[in-house]
Amino acid sequence: MAVKLLIIVIVSYLLGNLNGAILISRLLAHDDVRRHGSGNAGFTNFFRNYGGVTSLLVIFIDAVKAVAACALGRWLLAPFGFGLEGAALAALAVGIGHDFPALLGFHGGKGIICGFASAMMLDWRVGLLSFVVFACVYFSTKYVSLSSVTAAITVAVSFACWNHDRIWAVVCCALMCVLAIVMHHENIARLLNKSERKTDFFKKENRK
Repeated sequence: MAVKLLIIVIVSYLLGNLNGAILISRLLAHDDVRRHGSGNAGFTNFFRNYGGVTSLLVIFIDAVKAVAACALGRWLLAPFGFGLEGAALAALAVGIGHDFPALLGFHGGKGIICGFASAMMLDWRVGLLSFVVFACVYFSTKYVSLSSVTAAITVAVSFACWNHDRIWAVVCCALMCVLAIVMHHENIARLLNKSERKTDFFKKENRK
């Protein structure tokens, strides 16, 4: 089983390196999203700088790689009775790969779309609840960062509540959520001093 664990970690991490914002900005705009705005290789910065339908491609890529990683992890460890643990380990590894991609100079995104797709793969109830929480916070504040952090906390807590008997899966899921929150430390600081930028995905004037 040790070999399969290693395969899960390596393959999932490499899948995480397939950053949607960077790939689409390079392929369609012959540019690098990290040269603009916040310098982050995530969906929000991509949307602010490019906007349009191409943003949906970013969501697609970041979600599919997480789904693929979790599916692989579950498949490899299911014969041992640890399918959920395999999926959770893959979710953590793909998130690390997204945030710190070795193939892209260790400068990636913050892993929210990737994390949401992973949450859906781990437990659809957790994924759905986190989406509702994200939507409620976003539509009431227009702060993507606050919505993301709140959703990450929701994932960690709800997954632990519904899967408390699967300790290793809970640990991996919690670490994935902690990573997402840590990646937003600058946003949290700006939220506290009231300088964080709001984003309205339904208004063209937010696009640069």
